[in-house]
Amino acid sequence: HVQLVESGGGSVQAGGSLRLACVASEFTVSTDCMAWFRQVPGREREGVAGIDSDGTTEYADSVKGRFTILKDNAKNTLYLQMTNLRPDDTSMYICAANECPVVGTFATWEYNFWGQGTQVTVS
Repeated sequence: HVQLVESGGGSVQAGGSLRLACVASEFTVSTDCMAWFRQVPGREREGVAGIDSDGTTEYADSVKGRFTILKDNAKNTLYLQMTNLRPDDTSMYICAANECPVVGTFATWEYNFWGQGTQVTVS
């Protein structure tokens, strides 16, 4: 069955960087649509960055210029490179995947597969 396993979260000071990874099994990263979402308790899950099968990317306005989403097809892994982190980036970051196309990159209902998340805390 499809599994998405995130790693790379942690605690960092404002202005710092982290790289999150999402390893996929029973799922081909290179040919499918994937995204990173984040969620804090009591708030809706929000889309952060998405990438489709041809490498086209989309970012939330709040992270443009600071975050980069990319795939390593050989490792079947999705990454989120985060730089210049701010306290309001503190959240659980969750990897999502589905067959392409997805109509709305940040529409949670477009994704059938989700990871458990990795916590990012910025102070």
